[in-house]
Amino acid sequence: MLLLTSTAALLFMQQAPAENVDWDAEFGVEEEVRDPETGELPVDPYVEDNANAGANPYRSTRLAAAFGGREGIQRIADRAIDLSATDPRIAEIFISHDIVRIKRTLGEQFCYLLNAGCDYSGRDMQSSHSGLGIRRQDLNALVENLQVAMQEAEVPFAAQNKLLARLAPMSGDVIER
Repeated sequence: MLLLTSTAALLFMQQAPAENVDWDAEFGVEEEVRDPETGELPVDPYVEDNANAGANPYRSTRLAAAFGGREGIQRIADRAIDLSATDPRIAEIFISHDIVRIKRTLGEQFCYLLNAGCDYSGRDMQSSHSGLGIRRQDLNALVENLQVAMQEAEVPFAAQNKLLARLAPMSGDVIER
């Protein structure tokens, strides 16, 4: 009974928070400002290199055409990320990340691997996925979403498999647990 009375007294004595207080400023939270041109959040510097894409590109440009060229490739990458960011199995992985940057760099990676004339400007696979705690089932869900995006874009099944074949060996750099 004494505990209940003490708790009730503390609740009544507690002051209401002041109005119009900038709590971020009070606690030293700095807002990250997006690049006005790209819409991306700033990242720490790193060496940009096509080798960071995780595999060598196909020699022929026929695959790029099967994916709809650069624009089609980017639409597929965007759609795969949109599906993944709303997929209850893996959405949590995407919550605190820069979706604008992820879409751009994934599109660049696919474009580079499919030999559509792009360079890859992202980080290497291991450092870009480090600390995310990605499991095999998480990666499988992402691949399923990529397959849906490719099917929606009417990419021929054989062409889909060729991209997946280039991506599959990277799983060792992505899966952490």
